[in-house]
Amino acid sequence: MSHPFELLQDKCRTLRLAETAKELPNLLRKAELKNWTYHEFVHELLSYEMRCREKKNSERLMKWAEFPEKMTFESYDIKEQSAIGEKQLNVLKELNWIEECFTLIMMWPTGAGKTHLSIALGIHAVESGYQVSFVSMSQLMYILKTKEYTSKSRTRYKRIVDSDLIIIDDVMYMTYEAQEANLFFQFIYDLYDKAAFILTSNKGPSEWGKFLGDPTLTTAILDRLLHRSEILTFDKEADSIRMKYRKALFNEESVES
Repeated sequence: MSHPFELLQDKCRTLRLAETAKELPNLLRKAELKNWTYHEFVHELLSYEMRCREKKNSERLMKWAEFPEKMTFESYDIKEQSAIGEKQLNVLKELNWIEECFTLIMMWPTGAGKTHLSIALGIHAVESGYQVSFVSMSQLMYILKTKEYTSKSRTRYKRIVDSDLIIIDDVMYMTYEAQEANLFFQFIYDLYDKAAFILTSNKGPSEWGKFLGDPTLTTAILDRLLHRSEILTFDKEADSIRMKYRKALFNEESVES
């Protein structure tokens, strides 16, 4: 018993197979030309729908991430900096550190490429199915202060806290008031062990207290951020801020290579 394309397409739409409904005539023609078995046809039909859904999901996640521009590994010249080598970059590309809620602190001078690398890792994570949010420190502070009053900030905040990876650019770029410092602490406290972070800054964590104005609060924030962390830096003084029990991604041998 044969059915018109339109009737079969309606059934697909009822089952919420919207992309398959549009492609169904082409799939049926291919099945006839290539003499697909029933098994092959069903496999191709469902595979097509899955690919379309994955593409739409990736597009949605890219939109939600709000990257300021598209920067990928293809346009990143790893030889232009000395903070990370091919071996360490390959470890980061595996993205296991996101599952383990690690923090990457990119502590490089302005213009050294830390934002590019953070965005490239973020895009790679989105393409692997993770939800990512990119936000500057100043934007984050505004969102934290206004989320109770504006729907736009509330929506953005929810997407950030629901993310698997949160990238905060230009951390400690300026001095913050006590209320802002407390909001940032509460944000980190709420997401501790729930999300991975990438923080970019041209200031070392040992200097953050000057910008938050509260050494005790700064210590509490760093305790959570540095518990599982890797610090990527040109400055060899980074060793002075390593915590005794800090879990790191790279072993000593790989850091030197």
